[in-house]
Amino acid sequence: MKRSIKSVLTASMAALCVMGMGMSVNAYELNPEVKDVTPALREASTVGVWTHENPAMKNAPDKDAILVMTFGTTFTDTRHKTIDAVEKAIQEANPNVPVYEAYTSHIIIDRVKAKEGITKLTPEEAFAKLKADGYTRVAVVSLDVIPGMEYSYDSVVTKMQAPNFKKISLATPLMYFQGTEGEPDQVVDFLKAVSTQFPKMGAHDATLIMAHGTPHPGNAYYSVIQDRLHQLGMNNVFVYSVEGRPNLEDVIPKLKAGGFNHVTLMPIMMVAGDHANNDMAGSDPDSHKSQLEAQGFKVSTYIHGLGENKAVRDIYVQRADEALAALQK
Repeated sequence: MKRSIKSVLTASMAALCVMGMGMSVNAYELNPEVKDVTPALREASTVGVWTHENPAMKNAPDKDAILVMTFGTTFTDTRHKTIDAVEKAIQEANPNVPVYEAYTSHIIIDRVKAKEGITKLTPEEAFAKLKADGYTRVAVVSLDVIPGMEYSYDSVVTKMQAPNFKKISLATPLMYFQGTEGEPDQVVDFLKAVSTQFPKMGAHDATLIMAHGTPHPGNAYYSVIQDRLHQLGMNNVFVYSVEGRPNLEDVIPKLKAGGFNHVTLMPIMMVAGDHANNDMAGSDPDSHKSQLEAQGFKVSTYIHGLGENKAVRDIYVQRADEALAALQK
């Protein structure tokens, strides 16, 4: 199997699409000697925006909708500024295509209902509503930052719905391609977007961007992020995570070695929820702010989710556009 990326699949893979199998916007180009492409090989070789066309519904009219999937948050204020703001931006960019929403966390759904009396739909409920409302083609947009465990969940849920719609697509998360041949370096694109919110930093100032972390191979994206920060000359910016590696203990020695004495903490999560307000900036002795202060650092905090950053919202709009474009192919 070659390792180059192509925008169009080989003829043998394209034949699978006629049979109703899924097809992505991009895929690994298979060796010409591969004549019988199994569904498993096709799935393993697809990259980028995933799509599926259902031959049983080929005569159904085209009626498109966008479904935004998010983990959700119980913090009302940040929800309006982040999740709602991203969905609004996607809707404004596509005024003729309705935007639906689904929360993937059942716990968050229950807490929002109990606290605010607002009912958020699960992905399954959202898909059922789309079906009931007569939509036949759905572009799914994930508000995940990296393709980690949450994005894998979004992928599985979406693929399980394939028989129910004429065509369905799943956008990539905020970061996906890392400069693969013929593709952009979306890690660099993200860092340029998020850098618009970095504070002015002097010789002894550093910024720590806090990620969530994931028990998934996608956690390796954080190492790529740190590498790209170095390539971009942002040697006073360090990434760490709440529930993965690198963690705060990994970063503190680098801060000391670099002679930094003032640190700004900011999350690189869609919302500024519990992790940002408590784990990162809380007053408890085990918060990241308190731990750094105990090590002698002066600490500032930037408690805003990525959804508040227009440059980041613009990337999510692009992801939605890519998923919609896949429906047209």
